Amino acid sequence: MTTPSLSGFCRPGYSAVQAAFEDNFRQGEEGGARFSLVRGGEVVVDLWAGWADKAQTRPFEAQTLAPIFSTTKLIPALMIARLVQAGRLDYAQPVADLWPDFARNGKAAITLEQVMSHQAGLSGFLEPMSADLWFDTPAICERLAAMAPLWPPGQASGYHPTTYGFLTGEIFRRVDGRSLGQAFHEDLARPLDLDIWIGLPASEHARVAELTRPRGLARFGAQTPALKAAFQTAWAAPPGREEARWREAEIPSANGHASALSLARLMGCLAGDGWLDGEQVLSPAGIQDMARARCQGQDLVLPYEISWGAGVMRNEGLNIWGPGQETFGHAGWGGSCAFADPERQLAGAYVMTRQSADLIGDPRARRLIEAAYA
Repeated sequence: MTTPSLSGFCRPGYSAVQAAFEDNFRQGEEGGARFSLVRGGEVVVDLWAGWADKAQTRPFEAQTLAPIFSTTKLIPALMIARLVQAGRLDYAQPVADLWPDFARNGKAAITLEQVMSHQAGLSGFLEPMSADLWFDTPAICERLAAMAPLWPPGQASGYHPTTYGFLTGEIFRRVDGRSLGQAFHEDLARPLDLDIWIGLPASEHARVAELTRPRGLARFGAQTPALKAAFQTAWAAPPGREEARWREAEIPSANGHASALSLARLMGCLAGDGWLDGEQVLSPAGIQDMARARCQGQDLVLPYEISWGAGVMRNEGLNIWGPGQETFGHAGWGGSCAFADPERQLAGAYVMTRQSADLIGDPRARRLIEAAYA
């Protein structure tokens, strides 16, 4: 298969990354994609190619936005960490201190730290509901406040694919007064020229890439109540993932839209001293606090042993973002990812239109990252 026209740049010394990027296309594994890499605060790789739609009428361009699904979870992790740094939140405090109704059904002792590290036992809803309810944030928050945990909180992690965004969003709103997506846009995205959105205005919809769904099914382990609630009910996720209401909603766990360059720039500052274009996004101590391990072991939803920080996946044990054991980031449905390696001040992001069935560690992104480290 021919390689589509390549755009962007690759600094001297990173030619292996460009070769790997081109090879992903040559092997027929990509429709449209972008990979960006930042080292020591400098963008050293920014490559894109392919098409932004299935009909191949729109080239994948510098201004193309890609849906990033769970890679979005890095944003609430950062926004909560900023509140902790400012002394307005504490990872050790019970969520019910801020959200009294949350204490119902045995949840009074659940801490912010446990919510951020997927230990709260609220991976989804077993009771039938309309999937459209995900677009009613107060209703979802009421269901979360009323439900009993699906496992003893704090004893294990169980990935919260969608509920994480509503939990962190409600906690943020109760402290800050704004929605998390609004605050991110006002405080960071707009001032720092980051093309990252949670709640995409209609004016930006024409820039969004069209996705090709995975050819196969994701491989989970044995079904458990936690897994069923998270992924395996008819109402486990919002419907219409390419419709206007999906794009415009604020679901901080799942419906972010972004460019790889902006994700890499943001993660690049977290791989360094926390400064980006003269703005301190997060202090070095705040970065370390967000990224340090809160729990490690077999996840009850994802078929992996995972070390969770406060809203971030740690590379320790997974080894999907190079060799660094202090590297952290997040992966999204279909293959997107973003990571930060503070030991080497290296960060990167990958977005694409052709989704794979790999839950984390998409082979296309891993080839690019391994080439960067090589």
